[in-house]
Amino acid sequence: MDLQKISISLQSGKAREMSNLISRAMEENYSIDSILRQGLIPGIVALEERFRKSEIFIPEFLIAARAINLGVKMLRPSPDVSAGTVIIGTVKGDMRDTEKNLIAVLMEGMGLRVIDLGAGISPEKFIDAAKGEKAQVVICTAAHTSSMLQMKFLVQAFAADEIRNQIKVLVTGAPVTEKFCRIIGADLYAPNVVGAAELAAAQCKKVKP
Repeated sequence: MDLQKISISLQSGKAREMSNLISRAMEENYSIDSILRQGLIPGIVALEERFRKSEIFIPEFLIAARAINLGVKMLRPSPDVSAGTVIIGTVKGDMRDTEKNLIAVLMEGMGLRVIDLGAGISPEKFIDAAKGEKAQVVICTAAHTSSMLQMKFLVQAFAADEIRNQIKVLVTGAPVTEKFCRIIGADLYAPNVVGAAELAAAQCKKVKP
């Protein structure tokens, strides 16, 4: 079968059709990685791009996001601490968590152990979770320029703590740029949800727990 059909049904928010296509692909012995990278991920990239261009809006995006969640659940391997642990949350003062949720389910689909703190998370909570869960990566997202400054405070808080040399801080979100990442001293920047998930997975492979 053509795995691009999974991408098309995902973008349309047709969860049942998409799940049937995934089941068919698995019956035809396509690997989970192939289904994820040739089916789900291209659909997510296209969906996110359309959302940022205001070609679709939050209701349509959320319908498609439910389809994404279903697809990832079908493909998700058992979480494995040896694959790496990632802490993720939206920064303090920012309650929009759409991008954060997509990154989390993608990472789970890649086999990572994901600790989702939710939205509006303070630097102290990020640090406590990173220590308690022995994470390799912390991902903080922001959807508004007004909350981006919290990313700077988070990096500063990590810099003042002994855990700073043991963990990488990744920043992402619609208003966040690579230049901003460098200015605040974060380790990694991702321009989109797929990039964030893949960077986190790559970093976990470099730094074993």
